[in-house]
Amino acid sequence: MRRWWPVFLTLGAILLVTGGGRSSPESETTNWPSLRGNPQLTGVAESALSSRKLRWTYETGSSVEGAAAIVGDTVYVGTKEGVLLALNLTDGTLKWKFRAGAPISASPCVVSSRIYVGDEGGTFHAVNRSDGALIWQFETGSQIISSATAAPGAVLVGSYDYRLYKLDAVTGRKKWVFTTGAQVHGSPCVVGGVVVIAGCDGEVRMIDLATGRQRHSALIGANFAASPAYGSGSVFLPSLAGEYLSVRVTDGRIMWRLEESGGGGVDSSPVIAGASVFVGGDDGNLYELKLSNGKKLWQFRAGAALKASPTVGRGHLVIGSTDGAIYCFGR
Repeated sequence: MRRWWPVFLTLGAILLVTGGGRSSPESETTNWPSLRGNPQLTGVAESALSSRKLRWTYETGSSVEGAAAIVGDTVYVGTKEGVLLALNLTDGTLKWKFRAGAPISASPCVVSSRIYVGDEGGTFHAVNRSDGALIWQFETGSQIISSATAAPGAVLVGSYDYRLYKLDAVTGRKKWVFTTGAQVHGSPCVVGGVVVIAGCDGEVRMIDLATGRQRHSALIGANFAASPAYGSGSVFLPSLAGEYLSVRVTDGRIMWRLEESGGGGVDSSPVIAGASVFVGGDDGNLYELKLSNGKKLWQFRAGAALKASPTVGRGHLVIGSTDGAIYCFGR
């Protein structure tokens, strides 16, 4: 098996990466409509990620903590100033702004003609994709950090009010609500008829998508900030205690668990690409693990914590670090 090798390293720049899935606006179009690219949260793009040319920048006026969504010729991203921006993918010019009532840390979720995003005031917004006009709002009991995930006819989102919500995509009407034991920070992972969440109550829960009833759970005993990713029958997720785990969706069985993060927690959501899992940790290590058993296949040490989530596309892997660098690897 060929191991990963550095392609480039970018230092000292604040970049809005026009990709989540493509190397430049001129390359073939591949949408990246939500956090991690799809409802299974795998973090895999269909096109190349190896271009290092800076195409444009846009001054948002405040920090950006959530990943951008890209659909067609538009980039959608929220800011801590509480603004949802629609930017032209080709040149970074502003198309429109939507002002929420509180900071936006979640990533937007684009479905058809609408954009869904929650804010830290606990309000979940449905916005018209063409002009940024508000369509409907839904109030939760606390802040929303969780990025929404699409399901047939619905959107799913977690809140710090300890609840996971399934909302009608058209009307915003509540279809069901599931109450956990603590804040729901990460995003829900949708696998067929099952929703998988892992929050601050130390449990990985498999919830029936149709009814909102829990099918199975795995009690881990550690909290989760990262979102689970699905592959080969299991979800993979790292914990804030520095463990990496694989949990089977059909019955909640822990297939394997690995302590390999040097004692640091893990905020970075994983990538599942083929038979491998890629994830970064607060200890600065980026790992490739074997999906079936957690065996370490490859490791890279960055200059500081890896809190961002990696993305894989066409033989390249890209991840940002708190050392101010963007790392790209190929094989």
